[in-house]
Amino acid sequence: MSRAISKAGRSRAGDMATVKLKNIEKVYDNKVVAVQDFNLEVKDKEFVVLVGPSGCGKSTTLRMVAGLEEVTKGELYIDEKLVNETPPKERNVAMVFQYYALYPHMSAYDNMAFSLKLSKEDHKIIDEKVKQAAEILNITHLLNRKPRELSGGERQRVAIGRAIVRDPKVFLMDEPLSNLDAKLRNQMRAEIIKLRQRIDTTFIYVTHDQTEAMTLGDRLVIMKDGFIKQIGTADDVFNKPANQFVASFIGVPQMNFLPVELTLTEDNYVVSIYGQEITLPDEMQQLLHQKKQSSGSVILGVRPEHINIVSKDTPNSITGRVEVSEMMGSEVFIHATVESAEIVIRVPVISADLPEFKSGGHDDVHFVIPPKYIHLFDEASEENLIV
Repeated sequence: MSRAISKAGRSRAGDMATVKLKNIEKVYDNKVVAVQDFNLEVKDKEFVVLVGPSGCGKSTTLRMVAGLEEVTKGELYIDEKLVNETPPKERNVAMVFQYYALYPHMSAYDNMAFSLKLSKEDHKIIDEKVKQAAEILNITHLLNRKPRELSGGERQRVAIGRAIVRDPKVFLMDEPLSNLDAKLRNQMRAEIIKLRQRIDTTFIYVTHDQTEAMTLGDRLVIMKDGFIKQIGTADDVFNKPANQFVASFIGVPQMNFLPVELTLTEDNYVVSIYGQEITLPDEMQQLLHQKKQSSGSVILGVRPEHINIVSKDTPNSITGRVEVSEMMGSEVFIHATVESAEIVIRVPVISADLPEFKSGGHDDVHFVIPPKYIHLFDEASEENLIV
């Protein structure tokens, strides 16, 4: 690989690409609060994903890093330099937008070269950077085409190429795959992983798609209503959600939530659920004792894939009534009701050998909840009690 691409984002010796947001807030003129008390440190070469539902403030946060939105309160640093008042063009970041933003009258080559031409870069260097970026993105054969002659995935590659040639310290990506169909999204997600490996710089990526977040991010920043709800690896947010929102947002189908009673009997905490009692594992016992958790009503959470279907006579089994079953190819989602609650059970097709699991039909299903997969959430705060 030649010099221009191998040092993308590292055009000056010793360059770092850290980003720090300290107590950031964004309040618009109409008093709408978009982002509140946002604190995050992005390490050099780290791939961080901001993820959350529409309107949670993730794109606004990204635009503040880019300099496209003013910071109302707090401090924003790039490479330890305070950039609150620094114009976008002086921050050395590149942003890839959801809607490509290509010039329709220019070829793919000219779109990618445009910012370099504006900065009076040498023609030979421009040509080298554009062609090498095109090679990375597998669009060399498309350089002479206009945007209207390109597919959505090809246009997004051109938009990414336009960012690559600038050798930015930080890549900012705002839902770049949301306009693509499912197949193209999967392909482009793999391309972004390869791109990250080849250009070796810092990424901040925004998406509402949890699959993108889980597969791309070194760390995920899960947001709701302008606040950070949890920062962690994919494993952290899936297996140790900090609160009920994170537990519900991450995972398909979402985690089941059931009201239960938690009782401290002698030295052991026991969960009472639909006539059955579950003694919690030692690690959970220790955490609850450390927190001096009192007995009372709590919310039990369990992921659909962690529920085991069993025979009717299995000890401590719970009986539900199958309402709907969804065949998803390699697995079946069984929707059952237990008293007034709905339970979703995710079953591999190889295990779903009973007719009612494939077709529905209001038959009974018997299942157990393995204690090691239980989560317990406080009813009021919705915080996870056992993390």
